Amino acid sequence: MKIISQSFSHENARIYSLTSVHPDKSVSPVLAEILMIAIILILAVLVLLLFHLPSFEFGTSKPPTFLQIKSVYHVNEYGYLNYDSRVILIHNGTESYENNNLFAVFYRNGEEVSCNIETMNGYDFISSPHYGVQTMGGTGCSGSCWSPHEKIALDFTDSTYHPGDLIKVEIFQRPLNKLISSHSYTA
Repeated sequence: MKIISQSFSHENARIYSLTSVHPDKSVSPVLAEILMIAIILILAVLVLLLFHLPSFEFGTSKPPTFLQIKSVYHVNEYGYLNYDSRVILIHNGTESYENNNLFAVFYRNGEEVSCNIETMNGYDFISSPHYGVQTMGGTGCSGSCWSPHEKIALDFTDSTYHPGDLIKVEIFQRPLNKLISSHSYTA
């Protein structure tokens, strides 16, 4: 028995002596340190991303929403349900816009409403040919600019909008016809 254990320990000693590294140490301490630094850096980046995720959307930025559809009225002045379709817009932004340079496009349940709103200036709107909208009024369209906290009321043709319809308005600015505001509202 003693002879076998001596030969086994001799054999192990001979195997250990063939390698230059002790069996209790790693192959490359420098490589292990580099690997640990890389893992720590990756974890640090992941923690930073948890606090601020960058946006990788290119060209699909949403326009600012300076306006809001405040309400939609379905009853007339006497309280009778006639689907009057009066839409009230309010300016919730911080910047004034020239009414003559603005025009609006309205949608009902994703489809464009057949109406012509070529200006948000109430005085020019009345003298222009308009279809689908009977009248425009309010402090927002009475002057040359639509200023913050001012409202505009658009009286669409009766039955344009019904309760439950999804209404979307987009406001564009000339001369570039740039979309400057968009808002959706359920009637």
